[in-house]
Amino acid sequence: MLDREGRSIEYLRLSITDRCNCRCVYCMPEGGVPMLAHDQILGFEELARIVRACAELGVRKVRLTGGEPLARRGVVDLVRMVAEVPGVEDVAMTTNACQLAPIAADLRAAGLGRLNVSLDTLRPERYAQITRCGRLADALAGIAAAREAGFARTKINAVLMGGVNDDEVAHLAALAKDEPVDVRFIELMPIGPAAGWPRGRFLPADYVLGRLPAGAESRGRDGVAELWHVPGWAGNVGLIRPMSHKFCDGCSRIRVTADGRCKPCLHSSAEVDLRGLEGEALLAALRGAIAAKPKYHHMDESHASESARDMNEIGG
Repeated sequence: MLDREGRSIEYLRLSITDRCNCRCVYCMPEGGVPMLAHDQILGFEELARIVRACAELGVRKVRLTGGEPLARRGVVDLVRMVAEVPGVEDVAMTTNACQLAPIAADLRAAGLGRLNVSLDTLRPERYAQITRCGRLADALAGIAAAREAGFARTKINAVLMGGVNDDEVAHLAALAKDEPVDVRFIELMPIGPAAGWPRGRFLPADYVLGRLPAGAESRGRDGVAELWHVPGWAGNVGLIRPMSHKFCDGCSRIRVTADGRCKPCLHSSAEVDLRGLEGEALLAALRGAIAAKPKYHHMDESHASESARDMNEIGG
């Protein structure tokens, strides 16, 4: 389905829980946030019904997000249900990987095709500080288990933060030297707790280029990521620039929160309630959400995201 700007909407980011085992500094306040009640979270059947409706409208790619999607009980069964929806060609997941190792093979067998892993540092102490409760060893074990389970070219997502992890850019990028992974650096966005951070925390993705080995070559784009390759490396380095180079013109996605609200844009307060809808009513609501998708967001270093939700509710 096309939105009013002529963009083809083919990508659904589906939050399946607002809960997370971590409290990352840019995602959630240290004291946490009020969580949705159990009866507010969509059940598996309703999640699958929304996916089927989206597929009927042309969605071909579904990414499961959170919170932390692995915190959702029965997540392997949900992956299987989504993967079996006619028209869905690609099922992916964004995770911190801390709970991934024991079920990586089961997720792969259920139909999960790809993984994005959030990893902002390779220093155990700093990892604990950024996540406020996570263990780096668990995340690395999850990445290793994904490789053993047959997940191809896992993507490592690192949020670039001045004065926090900017001194690790070269080390994080080097994960792609010997492993076929794409290490993607994401510009920090002023949303949630990060909306009040000092300007020095926000670094342009070009900062990364000056810290790659000489000879790095542009490899075009993969979705929203600008890819760079160092000759001889097994993987790539990606730059995602929501601040310095908006990619709204090519945005093909909509989001659905764990309580059933469709967000046409990550950074807009606009939401369409899908909860309890079926058949033509559900399709009509989705069409309305897609029609309401804005041309671009207004977020920059001086203007925070207009979203009324923290990232743990939206799913990134």
